[in-house]
Amino acid sequence: MDALLLARWQFGITTVYHFFFVPLTIGLSLLTAGLQTAWLRTGREHYLRAAKFWGKLFLINFALGVATGIVQEFQFGMAWSEYSRFVGDVFGAPLAIEGLLAFFLESTFLGLWIFGWDRLSPRVHTACIWLAGIGTMLSAYFILAANAWMQHPVGFVLDPATHTARLTSIWAVLTNSTALVAFGHTIAAAFLMSGLLLIAVSAWHLRRRQHADTMRPSLRLGLWTTLIACALTAVTGDIDGKIMTEQQPMKMAAAEALYHTSQPASFSLFTIGSLDGKSEVWSVRLPNLLSFLATGSFHGQVQGINDVQAAEIAKYGPGTYTPVIPVTYWSFRLMIGFGLVAGLVALLGLWLTRRGRTPEPERRWFWRAALWAMALGPLASSFGWIFTEMGRQPWSVFGVLATRTSVSPTVGAGTILTSLIVLTLLYAGLAVVEVGLTVRAARRGPGGSGGPGADPTPDTEPDLGFAY
Repeated sequence: MDALLLARWQFGITTVYHFFFVPLTIGLSLLTAGLQTAWLRTGREHYLRAAKFWGKLFLINFALGVATGIVQEFQFGMAWSEYSRFVGDVFGAPLAIEGLLAFFLESTFLGLWIFGWDRLSPRVHTACIWLAGIGTMLSAYFILAANAWMQHPVGFVLDPATHTARLTSIWAVLTNSTALVAFGHTIAAAFLMSGLLLIAVSAWHLRRRQHADTMRPSLRLGLWTTLIACALTAVTGDIDGKIMTEQQPMKMAAAEALYHTSQPASFSLFTIGSLDGKSEVWSVRLPNLLSFLATGSFHGQVQGINDVQAAEIAKYGPGTYTPVIPVTYWSFRLMIGFGLVAGLVALLGLWLTRRGRTPEPERRWFWRAALWAMALGPLASSFGWIFTEMGRQPWSVFGVLATRTSVSPTVGAGTILTSLIVLTLLYAGLAVVEVGLTVRAARRGPGGSGGPGADPTPDTEPDLGFAY
């Protein structure tokens, strides 16, 4: 294994791990803000208990997200110095705005919310959590703008003197069409993951007849959030697919294992390829569906892998411009599949809890499904990012900078292997901490909500600073 492959593994592992926390930070912050607003408007105490409870899980997640996110930026200098040197003038701008504006907004008002209980007026205190939630969304947008530039580079020129990318329009970078659609898709996925967490934890308590007056509304909120987010994820994903077809035709062809240009093109439900991943052996397909997904027309033309490869050789010179087809093909399907199953779980849950109903504890299949559904969000999100980043290969900046020329030239494979092992073990330790803290806080419940097994005393634990 050479330095390039090890550096890619390291960045992939740390990025997927870090992104477990990002969607929950976005979704839980705004759901907590919504619950606190419901308490402010109605005066019902169970909304306040719910806001404190889910806010505690949000803070645990936020703290781990910050810790793991710092490593991401270190890697640009450690393992990808050539990439940093080439794109620093462009890539650094949105990241700087994220740190100076969005993260500052987020952390400042989050601190006021954590320590402002009984010190700020209810309206001001509620405004703080809303501003913190808005800050998380702004952070996501600026980071996605940086990533979108790697997918579709705009607003720059190549400096002939330094052989680096020089920023010419920050506005073009921030309004990149790829960034706009990716932001909507990512936010919808964030609410999908957060809704599934609400479903799982609420179901765990309701199965034991605990904290019913807080957990049943939380369950319904999670079910509606998941169902709506699933629909929005599908809509934004469809838009994203059409833009991807225009900007990165190889990625769409690889997602479908479509080797030859077709008009109309069928959608592959299942494909078996050759061992080298260069040809199709057998497949099950839906006629014309891929044409609609890629172009908006059931008779549209979709370019195949072989034709795109030939076109890119003519444009960029000799080389292999094909990603790992089995990875892109299956990650694309697993992303969609896990998302659809999450939507079905939410739809089923809404039916079983309609008109004030709560499924009986004897319906073990539902409670187990609700609990295990929590894994669907992280799985769908992870496979989505694996597809997005692997499908761009062999480019780190599409059409401009190859991945093989982005790695640090003076860092050897041994050094990267050492850091890969250390970071993986460190992240494994942090995973134990995260899961332990989250499970402990989730099992404890909001308190003071009545029902068998519940804590009959009011929740006197607004010490969210300790949770953070």
